[in-house]
Amino acid sequence: MQNRAIAITSEEWQTARRIRQALLMLLSALAVFALSFARAEARGPSEGFADLAEKLSPSVVNITTSTVVATDSGPRPMVPEGSPLEDFFNDFLDRRGPRQRERRGSALGSGFVISADGYIVTNNHVIEEADEILVEFFDGAGELPATVIGTDPRTDIALLKVEPEDPLPFVEFGDSDVARVGDWVLAIGNPLGQGFSVSAGIISARNRSLQGAYDDFIQTDAAINRGNSGGPLFNMDGKVIGVNTAILSPNGGSIGIGFSMSSAVVTRVVGQLKEFGETRRGWLGVSIQNVTPDVAEALGLEDEGGALVTDVPEGPAADAGIIAGDVILNFDGQPVADTRELVRMVGQTDVGKAVRVVIFRDGGTQTLRVTLGRRELAEGVVDTDEGAAEPEEETVLGMTLMGLTPELREELNIDVSERGVVVTGLDESSEAFEKGIRVGDLIAEIGQQPVQTPADVVARFDAAKDAGRKSVLLLVRRDGQPRFVALTPGG
Repeated sequence: MQNRAIAITSEEWQTARRIRQALLMLLSALAVFALSFARAEARGPSEGFADLAEKLSPSVVNITTSTVVATDSGPRPMVPEGSPLEDFFNDFLDRRGPRQRERRGSALGSGFVISADGYIVTNNHVIEEADEILVEFFDGAGELPATVIGTDPRTDIALLKVEPEDPLPFVEFGDSDVARVGDWVLAIGNPLGQGFSVSAGIISARNRSLQGAYDDFIQTDAAINRGNSGGPLFNMDGKVIGVNTAILSPNGGSIGIGFSMSSAVVTRVVGQLKEFGETRRGWLGVSIQNVTPDVAEALGLEDEGGALVTDVPEGPAADAGIIAGDVILNFDGQPVADTRELVRMVGQTDVGKAVRVVIFRDGGTQTLRVTLGRRELAEGVVDTDEGAAEPEEETVLGMTLMGLTPELREELNIDVSERGVVVTGLDESSEAFEKGIRVGDLIAEIGQQPVQTPADVVARFDAAKDAGRKSVLLLVRRDGQPRFVALTPGG
């Protein structure tokens, strides 16, 4: 077969070039449009926030609280006790009336309506110890007295109720878990008692923790000031993704670092307050600490994740077979990254639910089934049998150790239920001092085995050294609080 050359005329070539140029121009125009759209999105809604603010403001309320405070009516004469003048002055002051007078203190905050029949969410610190709570509605729509349905100081959330004659405008919660750093947010409230005010910003950080075990704060640069407490933080869909709670400020005013408790936490708390008037959090019944690199090495763990169990009082975990030294890797089908995450997982799980807990023990994993108790009712019960310990003394790894005696228990306030040896002296150049061990600490376990005499400690370290272990785990208690420390056996 012969090859045939395809002849292209000059006119056809020019046509092809024009088509190619047109396609390039079209692609360029599309790129410019996409870039302009992205920049417009970065600047925020092209129409601003006016429509959103107008729609949402009627559901936001100002909250005024008042508290009756008893104060002295004035100075009293100094009369010696038993003096003949004592009765005279007492009778005189009694005729003048009460020796104390009452004054009324007030405070301001914000809140938002979550149902047409008058349920309102705010911060606990806004209404705490208030004798009277008044809710003022948007744009002079009147005010109503409110009653407290329930509070949760741990997350600083309170649920109020008013009795409106007509259905109230309300807002709904959104999913804070899908919110991203950089998303636009809107805060509405009553800053500094100036009345309804709107501020806008972005989410600047997620999953912030301030001081509580259940903290999950959204950080925002939207202006939040005193009086904004309890007000809502909205996403651009008009859903509440946070409750404005705190600010970081050296002068009491907004510097662009505000914190809102995430709706992921608030919705569950509000649901329980509405149903029970109180919170009902799950309780596992363990004391825990994070897994550090040296602790992971001592236990033979490949990763540093999980929560290391330091103590197991009587409760759900003990009933299920969890012991001190176990590392909780998975709770109810979710991996455990650290102690903070485990606390939140357990607290958000229903009381009485049976969950699977995956632990690491003796070089392998086990799955245990735990039926959760209720944290609010939990009380640790400990064994009160007194154990005898030899009053001997040894020095190992820079630590001077002595067996427990009644005198040491009394001096260091060590409970009769606790076992172990006491650190009575410490070389400050030792690894033990560097890792935080101090005089007065009680060493309860070494290598996850209980110790009751200094000789036990020496034997455990010698065994670990002979086995070629790079580190060994100590369970140390201070003021009754347990923690694990990893030391080098030959250090």
